[in-house]
Amino acid sequence: MPIIAVVDYDMGNLHSACKGLENAGATTKITDVAAEIEQADAVVLPGVGSFDPAVQHLRSRGLEEPIKRVIASGKPFLGICLGLQILFEGSEEGKEPGLGIIPGKVRRFQPEPDIRIPHMGWNHLEFTQPDCPLWMQLSENPQVYFVHSYYVEPVDPAIRAATVTHGSQQITAAIARGNMMAVQFHPEKSSTAGLQILSNFVTLLKTPVSV
Repeated sequence: MPIIAVVDYDMGNLHSACKGLENAGATTKITDVAAEIEQADAVVLPGVGSFDPAVQHLRSRGLEEPIKRVIASGKPFLGICLGLQILFEGSEEGKEPGLGIIPGKVRRFQPEPDIRIPHMGWNHLEFTQPDCPLWMQLSENPQVYFVHSYYVEPVDPAIRAATVTHGSQQITAAIARGNMMAVQFHPEKSSTAGLQILSNFVTLLKTPVSV
């Protein structure tokens, strides 16, 4: 059975992401071992917390280059929440450089009357890549669950797979380029739609050959 490596770098509750993936039929392995990450059939990079500690923890474990190699290899890769943001070059939240896999920055929401920061709760996705594999079998504007004060701003808008509106700002809710996908929201907390997204990711794994 294909194995999904869930990267452990002390940034958030990994077990809820694992449970969602396992409900979709995957076998997960929580690990901070570079070789195990690179040998897995797919990789999920979750994350909750602040930008600088996240990239510091990844680098202290020697995981930056293995993550880059996994993405370059063509294996399915999914970043979740902070796991999306650290793929970028840097963040207004901190001073550390990000992984720089995606050109662009992480920005802080600007205060507006009658909007809440952090952006917390349910909101409707607007698909900008309707054919993205993550969106299979979803309704046109599904609701998913967000908790974040910062959002990604890619240099190339074509990498956006979905957006969401918060106040007057329409921000990137998901990115996709080939095998690399990442979402700002929490699919593991997003009820039926979120479980479908995780199931769609699991279907990208190569089916093992029966012996």
